[in-house]
Amino acid sequence: MLSYKKYRQPFIMESVTQYFMAEKKESVYFVVIGFLMCILSLFYLFIKKEPYYNGISYAFVSIGLIQLVVGISIFLRSDIDNVRVNYSIQKDLIAIKKEEIPRMKTVMNNFVIYRWVEIALIVISLFLIFFFASKTIGKGIGIGLLIQSSIMLLLDYFAEQRGKIYLDFLSSLF
Repeated sequence: MLSYKKYRQPFIMESVTQYFMAEKKESVYFVVIGFLMCILSLFYLFIKKEPYYNGISYAFVSIGLIQLVVGISIFLRSDIDNVRVNYSIQKDLIAIKKEEIPRMKTVMNNFVIYRWVEIALIVISLFLIFFFASKTIGKGIGIGLLIQSSIMLLLDYFAEQRGKIYLDFLSSLF
């Protein structure tokens, strides 16, 4: 049994590393999109100076700042998490069961909350788009919110799918 675990260990560690590198890669998307949306919102706010574009700007910057914070934090912790989990696999496999699996279950539960919030924001944005007249601040907020919420829903979908695979993988170790 011990030789089997030693044989599987490089595969396990590679799988963990691939997961965290994919997380880190997606975090770069969050940072880039968040940064671009913040820049675009400044352009709309200070150059365009029209209510419709101001509305788009408010939605872009609000969610763009969230994207920046989330993206930077995931980027900074991915390497640390990778080392922590790989160390646990080598030296303390029980820590995976006691710490990493419960952490990932919490992450997966949070994705459900994020999804519903993002869907609610999309519904609100559609209401704003159809309720307000063209070129108004309300329609601008709706357009900006629809774009940003859709981007977040898409990125979180991919992160959730990766998380499911990773959690199933961790659970298969026991």
